[in-house]
Amino acid sequence: MAKQAKENISVGVLYHPKISAAKALAHELEAALPASGASVWICSAWEEEEARGQVMGTNLLLSIGGDGTILRAARIAVPWSVPIIGINLGKLGFMTELTAKEALDKIPSFLAGDGWIDERAMLQAELLSTEAQPSIFHALNDVVVGRGAVSRVVYVKATIDGILLTTYKADGVIAATATGSTGYSLSAGGPILHPQAKEMVLQPISAHLTLSTPLVLPPTATVELQVRTDHQALLSVDGQVEVALKSGDIIKVSRSPYTARFLRARPATFFYETLALRLITRSDF
Repeated sequence: MAKQAKENISVGVLYHPKISAAKALAHELEAALPASGASVWICSAWEEEEARGQVMGTNLLLSIGGDGTILRAARIAVPWSVPIIGINLGKLGFMTELTAKEALDKIPSFLAGDGWIDERAMLQAELLSTEAQPSIFHALNDVVVGRGAVSRVVYVKATIDGILLTTYKADGVIAATATGSTGYSLSAGGPILHPQAKEMVLQPISAHLTLSTPLVLPPTATVELQVRTDHQALLSVDGQVEVALKSGDIIKVSRSPYTARFLRARPATFFYETLALRLITRSDF
């Protein structure tokens, strides 16, 4: 006998606005889930401020798109840490849980209490600008300090817990979570961490005559990255939020006080199978 869904559950549905099938599925879920005892609101995942205004009191977020949509969903969920279920309509779907075909059939069982919580560490990046008030960002994947459109290196002075490490001469420096270790950091030569690890990866991008080895830092580490450049430099958060930097700006990176929480049905060992199928053996040719 099927389990009955819990009552008075609020579900937010975030969809990729440029994938027509994502918006269509969002409306299908909006129509279908009240039968499982849920109230539903929907919003484009790209309208982060609008969505964030509706998250308080929400019990579950459905992210319809790909991994990029999940990154947005994780930032929208801060600071409430609402569990997220990713529904894949993208290409890779490394962090997603369901296919579009599975969503309507399987989500009611999650609403009834099935599944387990997969917690992922996030990063906090505090921008200490020479020309503006401090700004704070939270990232599920990574924080990148690097060059802008001009193909010239930037100098990034890196200190860890107040101790000077080096001044990187490079295209940039990545600070990545375990989740982000399979993304940009990996393509730059960084290690893969288990997704539930709390450590931070510090990885230079195309370092020139300077330290090029990635470092794995403990969860307690605080990294300060000070940029020096006479041309454009950028702070990038999850590859989606970009802020122009001035020479002398400092970005302080540490573990975020918030975590991203994903609702899963697959066994906890799913990461290894997913890694082999979607990264190691994947080919677009």
